[in-house]
Amino acid sequence: MPMAAEDIEGMIKAALPDAVVEITDLRGDGDHYAARVVSETFRGMPRVKQHQAVYNALGGRMGGVLHALQLTTAVPE
Repeated sequence: MPMAAEDIEGMIKAALPDAVVEITDLRGDGDHYAARVVSETFRGMPRVKQHQAVYNALGGRMGGVLHALQLTTAVPE
């Protein structure tokens, strides 16, 4: 069963309340998304830790309910 973009956004915002999250369904199938997550929480973190924070927010759904997520993280300008 595919995962809704709103659910992905909600889970990320629950874990990173200050985050600005943009979700794009890459294929229209609910399984392949791109996410851009901008959060002050990421300041000073290596990119790998930023991505781990987002994957942790998704609670183990990567590779299961959520098949693919092209992830871009950033700190606010």
